[in-house]
Amino acid sequence: MARGRSLGLVALLGLAAPLGAPPGAQAQMPASLPDGPKLRIVAVTQPLPTQPQYTRVDVPYLREALTQRSNGRLTVQLGTHAERNLSGNEIVRLVRSGQVDIGAGTLSTLSGDVPILDGIDLSGLTPDIGKARRIAEALLPVANKELERFNTKLVLLYPFPAQVLFCRQPFQSLADMKGRKIRTFGNSLVDLVNTIGGQPISIGFPEVYSALERGVADCAVTGTGSGASAKWPEVTTHISDLPLSWAVAGYMVNLSWWNRLDPQVRGFLEGTFAEMNDKLWALGDAATRDGIDCSIGKAEACKIHPLAAKPMTEVKATEADRALVREAVQSTVLPGFVKRCGARCGEIFNQVVAPIAGVEYRP
Repeated sequence: MARGRSLGLVALLGLAAPLGAPPGAQAQMPASLPDGPKLRIVAVTQPLPTQPQYTRVDVPYLREALTQRSNGRLTVQLGTHAERNLSGNEIVRLVRSGQVDIGAGTLSTLSGDVPILDGIDLSGLTPDIGKARRIAEALLPVANKELERFNTKLVLLYPFPAQVLFCRQPFQSLADMKGRKIRTFGNSLVDLVNTIGGQPISIGFPEVYSALERGVADCAVTGTGSGASAKWPEVTTHISDLPLSWAVAGYMVNLSWWNRLDPQVRGFLEGTFAEMNDKLWALGDAATRDGIDCSIGKAEACKIHPLAAKPMTEVKATEADRALVREAVQSTVLPGFVKRCGARCGEIFNQVVAPIAGVEYRP
């Protein structure tokens, strides 16, 4: 009977879509749009204008290709969080109110408004980016059911490079994190760091460099490429290769605006998002290793991020590290997520995510 109720819940939430099918995958962008009213779209996407996700995907697709392929019918006023003086946690509210038509932000940041979003990228759940993508896309219909209350809809999910540890002192394994002050973000990463014996501290990304330099933080978690770009190798010595999460983010639209669009325009945008989807997941994968290679001074493999002037030491994950993370997910991270989100989220996790991740929530 319990299984029947769970299946009924999943059916109610519209989870009939095949796992792994990217958002808008069925949409084919027309070669051009027929003549019609011009549309100006306001979009705020990445945190910084220097990030590869912005320079290599958002600008070429949203600012340039969309206008060219629509014969000038669609134009996008594109900006970043930094340019709008945003911290990132305002994205749902900005899109909901119609102040922007398209907004993007990391799901762990947005989960304060919509707790189910945190379940898409739980810390430690999977070190494999392919599985991370399948989980994200499988939970997308659930998230959009919740987001209807906020007059918003996710149209695209994507990862940043793997989120890993940068430390200012040597370490050989995660066991060495006991007692260290570690910069974290998001509830599930706090749970993970607590479980492995670290002391989580909250520091905004722009302040992390100086916190590491002064010893306010012993270690910090961020994307491999983000740390390389922010010159963290200048103030840290060792970098882990173990992904603790993927900082999965999403592009969302104002639902009323989206539904009012001319169906041809909406299909045109869906086709654009489908192309961007594949590009962003491929970039997240490539940028993960590139960020490490750039940080350790491997010049011949450093293609995306700046090469560190002071090379770091790469710390390879051991089987003991992986086992420690798996145990933390089972004992702390998953229960913490369900406590914040509600028992219903535990049922959804077991029905949708557990078959992919190989980890089941146990009440």
